[in-house]
Amino acid sequence: MPNTKSIYRLTLLAACCLSLSVQAAEENLFGDDLPVAKKNTSTGSGIKGFLQFEGARTTASPEHWSKLRTRADLSSSGKLGAGIKWKLGARFDYDAVFDTDNFYNADVRKDQRLNAVLRENYLDYSAGKWDFRLGRQHVVWGEMVGLFFADVVSARDQREFILPDFDQMRTPQWAGRAEYFADDFHAEILWIPVATYDDIGKPGAEFFPNQPVPPGFNVQYRPELRPERNASNMNYGLRLSTLKNGWDVSGFYYRSSDSTPTFYREPITSSTLVYQARHDRIHQLGSTIAKDLGDIVLKGEAVYTSGRSFTVLNAMDSDGVAAQNTLDWAAGLDFTLPAETRLNVQIFQRQFFGYNQDNIADRHENGYSLLINSKFINNWEAQTIFIASANRTDWLLRPRLTWNFERNWRLVVGADIFKGPPTGLFGRYDQQDRAYSEVRYSF
Repeated sequence: MPNTKSIYRLTLLAACCLSLSVQAAEENLFGDDLPVAKKNTSTGSGIKGFLQFEGARTTASPEHWSKLRTRADLSSSGKLGAGIKWKLGARFDYDAVFDTDNFYNADVRKDQRLNAVLRENYLDYSAGKWDFRLGRQHVVWGEMVGLFFADVVSARDQREFILPDFDQMRTPQWAGRAEYFADDFHAEILWIPVATYDDIGKPGAEFFPNQPVPPGFNVQYRPELRPERNASNMNYGLRLSTLKNGWDVSGFYYRSSDSTPTFYREPITSSTLVYQARHDRIHQLGSTIAKDLGDIVLKGEAVYTSGRSFTVLNAMDSDGVAAQNTLDWAAGLDFTLPAETRLNVQIFQRQFFGYNQDNIADRHENGYSLLINSKFINNWEAQTIFIASANRTDWLLRPRLTWNFERNWRLVVGADIFKGPPTGLFGRYDQQDRAYSEVRYSF
C-alpha cells in the first residue's frame, strides 16, 4: 500500500489539477458551445451527450502534464417507421498538452493531439421475437469491476491503460447482430466482417505497453501489423443465456482475430531488439453467471482462450513468444451497505496450459480487487478501487471524489497510483502515477 507521504503529494497535485479543470471548464464549457447545447436540448433536437475537460499531472521525474483534453461526445437517435430505429454518434478530442511543451515525441503528438471517431452508428429492426442491429455498435458480453474478462468482443482504447470509465474505453465494432427472445431464453448471433482492434498508442506515450529489454540492449518498434480485411479474418460468435430461479446464466463461443496485440520479436542479431505488434487468430469459449441475493449480488465470469501467444524471456527464442492456452475466471460479491455505501470484492485467476517456463507470468496468476463507494452530503461521492496480484507486489490504487454540484454538471478529482516490478501488469507503469480531475456537462 502507498505511504502517507505519497498520498499527501498526490492529493496536492490533484488539487492543482482541480484548479486547472475549473478554470478550463469556465473557458471551454461556458464559451460559444454551451448555449448551443442548451438551445438544442430545449428545442428537442434529439442530440445528447457531454462536454468534458480532463487534466492529469504525472509525478514521474520530471513531473509533467500528461493530459489537458477537451472531449465532446455527441449522439442522436430516432425512428424511420415500419419498426426501424437509428442511432448516430461521434466523439471529438483535442489535447492541449501536446501544444504546451515538447515532452512527447512527434508520433505520440500526432496520434493523441486531435481525434475524431465514430461511436455507435446503427439501424435496428424488430420482427416478432427477433431483433436485428446492423452497423457500428457495442457488444458487451460481460462486465466485472476494474478488469476485462468475458467482455471479449469489445475493442478498447488503451492509450490510458484501463484507467478511463469502461464505457469510454470501449470502441464499437462494425457488426451485424441478431437476437432472439423467448420467455426466459435469449440467443445472440454476431458477425463482424471488418474488425476494430485495441488502440495501444505509439512508442513514447504514457501508457504504451513497452516490452522487456535486457540491460545493454536498445529497442525498436515496427508499425503494428493488423490482419488483412478478408473472409479469413472475419469475427463471429454465438451467445446463449437463460434466467432460471433467479440465476442469470450465459455461455458463448467467439472466433476472432485478437483485438489485443501480441508483440513478436525478430531474431536477435545485434544489440537492438525489434518488436512488432500482431494479432493472433483465437478461439474463445466463455460463460457468465449472476444471482441477486437481496443486499448481495454474486457475479462470475470464465473464458477459455486458445491460439494466443505470450511474451517469453528467452533470448534464443526465434520470435520471443510462445502459444499457450489460458483459462481466465473471476468471481465477485457486490454488497449494498447502509448509508448509500457499496462494497465489491473480487478474486480472479489466469491459468496457463502447456506452460512455458520462460513465460513472464506464473503458471497460475492470482489476484483480487476491492471497491468501496459511498455517497454523502451535498451530492458528494467517494470511491476507491484497489487491484492487486497475489503472486507478487504488483498493484493499482485509484481513490477519487465526485461532486455533482449542479444539475447535469459533474466534477471529479482523483489519483492513479501504480506499484510493482517492471514486468508486472501494474508495475510497468510505476513511473506513471498521476493526479487528475474532470469537469463534465451532460445534456
